[in-house]
Amino acid sequence: MAPKSLPASNRGIPAGAVAASDPHRFRLLWVPALLVTMVDQAVKAWVVHALPLFSVQMVVPGFFNLVHVRNTGGAFSLFAHAGLAWQRWLFVAIGAAALLVIVYLYRQAAAADVWSRLGFGLIFGGALGNLIDRVRYGNVVDFLDVYLGAHHWPAFNVADAAISIGAGAIILALLKPPAAG
Repeated sequence: MAPKSLPASNRGIPAGAVAASDPHRFRLLWVPALLVTMVDQAVKAWVVHALPLFSVQMVVPGFFNLVHVRNTGGAFSLFAHAGLAWQRWLFVAIGAAALLVIVYLYRQAAAADVWSRLGFGLIFGGALGNLIDRVRYGNVVDFLDVYLGAHHWPAFNVADAAISIGAGAIILALLKPPAAG
């Protein structure tokens, strides 16, 4: 007779979390992450090849441009002009640590919490896309320029959009009332 497996709560996994024995436990992490990373890197490769650095291609006048800029800083170009030699590797380390934290949080999410798990997958893909840029170029390729009149949002990319959408999915999951039980 085969030994019974311990309940999830006795294996150090919170009750309802994604159990290690579930063969599809990471599907909502890896599938969105791989799709986001592939699309992000493909579009960035096109931008690097097709648009000269600092160029602007008007798409919707007064609202949206395609641009080619590089961000050496963090989110919203934070510390972009610091010019610190070690800054690249600091952001690489932060990005790698973020990936580990995302996997940990994903494992803690309830199996039924599809929105949070999908959100973690989108965030993972976005973080990985930007991490690849930092390792390859020492900066992040940004190309989406949204603006109204003279008021521009900082340029961003597919990875940044996925991170924002993923965060929104997690916030929605947190705001959703618990299921009656």
